[in-house]
Formats: sequence, C-alpha cells, structure tokens
Amino acid sequence: MAVLELTQQNFEATVTGNKLVIIDFWAPWCGPCKSFAPVFEAASEQHPDVVFAKINSDDEQSLAGHFGIRSIPTIMLFREEIVVFMQPGALPASGLDGVLTQAKALDMDQVRRDIAERDQQSQQQQQQ
Repeated sequence: MAVLELTQQNFEATVTGNKLVIIDFWAPWCGPCKSFAPVFEAASEQHPDVVFAKINSDDEQSLAGHFGIRSIPTIMLFREEIVVFMQPGALPASGLDGVLTQAKALDMDQVRRDIAERDQQSQQQQQQ
C-alpha cells in the first residue's frame, strides 16, 4: 500500500475515515527520517489494514504545532480517531510491528472509559 502525504487539507478526512492511521512526522533534511522511511514503507506493505501517512513538518507547521511535535521523526498512531501511541525517534521494523500489533489488540471501549475517567478527574481537580 502506498504511503499517503498528509496536509492540513486531507488530515481530518484521513483520520476520521479510517480505523487505524499511523503517521510519520518527518522533514527532508532529517537523517534519521531518511533512514526510517524504508522501514515505514515496508510496514505499509505488511499491514494493508492500516493507513500509513507522512506529514512533512516543514511544510505543515500548523499540524506539527497542533500535536506538539518537537523532535522528528515522531510516530503517531490513531485508532478510531484517538491517539493511542506517540513517540519521537525512529523505530526498528520489529518495534513498529509491535506497536501496530498492540494497537490492533486494544479494547477501544476500555480506552474510551479510561479517557472519560481521566477527563472527569481533571475537571474535579480544576474545580477544587
């Protein structure tokens, strides 16, 4: 499967229209980004059920800023529109496969309950 190039224009539709989306924030001048690119491409072939996408953080500074990207490459994984993984630095192929396997195995109902509970606790702390 081809790796998509995400921009401000197609980001929302891509994340909301797909169950699993993994994004590589990168820049053309970044050595580790260049080294990671073939690993990311190969993983896209092995996981046809996942949308693989790249965001050029130089060209899409608003997206990079929105997610607080301070280091590249940074890998971010959305499952059902929820960020379930985010890590700066390139991953080896086995690490990337492991992240994808774990994300696919998540109980998303439990993830949503955990988020709701965390949000409720945060609101209670703000009210105190």
